[in-house]
Amino acid sequence: MRSVRARYLVYFQYVGTGFNGVAAVRGSQRAIGVQNYLEQEAAERLNSVEPVRFTISSRTDAGVHALSNTAHLDVQRRPGQPPFSPEVVAQALNTHLRHPAIRVLQVFRVPSDFHARHAATSRTYLYRLATGCPGPDQLPVFERNLCWALRTDCLDVPAMQEAAQHLLGTHDFSAFQSAGSPAASPVRTLRRASVSPGPTSPFVLPEENRKLHFWTLEFESQSFLYRQVRRMTAVLVAVGLGVLTPTQVRVILESQDPLGPASCTLQGPQYGNDDPGHRTLGLAVEPGHLDQHT
Repeated sequence: MRSVRARYLVYFQYVGTGFNGVAAVRGSQRAIGVQNYLEQEAAERLNSVEPVRFTISSRTDAGVHALSNTAHLDVQRRPGQPPFSPEVVAQALNTHLRHPAIRVLQVFRVPSDFHARHAATSRTYLYRLATGCPGPDQLPVFERNLCWALRTDCLDVPAMQEAAQHLLGTHDFSAFQSAGSPAASPVRTLRRASVSPGPTSPFVLPEENRKLHFWTLEFESQSFLYRQVRRMTAVLVAVGLGVLTPTQVRVILESQDPLGPASCTLQGPQYGNDDPGHRTLGLAVEPGHLDQHT
């Protein structure tokens, strides 16, 4: 009797502060990724004939959080044993996950040729900015690692919104691509690039809320280049600070000349995402300062 291999789509979330990113870190390095815990702690308890490997749909970097990332995995039980139900897989993974910052949300049984990365139809990255704060160490403790504290009291939001319109649509985004990108083509279609006031934080005292203001940057595309979102965020913040004009953002885009470290000196938070059918919703945050960002 042959053993049956079953493929599952897993939705999971994590607080990325203590991780080197979502991808597994192989070898003896001290850094560790979210995937290490999913595979080496949780999935091993499924007792698959072949080791379980997570194929993750959306990459996130060190310090980046995910509201909902996705991956597919195969579980091959011994001959005569039926495949696990999705509910059993979800319960087993959560039961044996030892890290409190990772949680499996849902599991679905999918066809054997399903691929989490190739099937993703949308990815959304969300950045939160905070103004009116002298520095990251002055943020309320509940907001640290969740937003980018800018050393300014105000941003020219209308100018940022105007600049974001230049990024919408299908373009060669070489100017916003970081070195080392494995992408075969720099052409991407940006469906959404929005800049809007963020909701008041429920974790900030009233006297602090009078000076603190939160802003949200959101980017949606089927896929992004390596560190494209960080660099777009950095450029839009530069517009908000008066360092660049909206027209200069269009010039940067059309130049197709990659922004170097000296050109992109704003650093900040980033969020990433994926979901069933299949969209990805993620939050990536890397707090930084304007001395600057994807």
